[in-house]
Amino acid sequence: MQMNVSEAKARLSELLAAAERGEEVIIARGGHPVVRLVPVAVPAGFRIGLADGAAGPLPDFLVPLSEDDRARWG
Repeated sequence: MQMNVSEAKARLSELLAAAERGEEVIIARGGHPVVRLVPVAVPAGFRIGLADGAAGPLPDFLVPLSEDDRARWG
């Protein structure tokens, strides 16, 4: 499916749903294709949640700083 920007603005929710279903969605400007909407691929087994342990161990950049690191980095 291809449509120009002005029509895509009015039908954005519909276009998102179509892309999620796997349909090819192209948005054009002046009749020339500019972008293609595709769903975001989430790696298998990846979850984000608030339940204890739902997300697994935290990556290093999200682990709270130790007292020594806090003193060093202020």
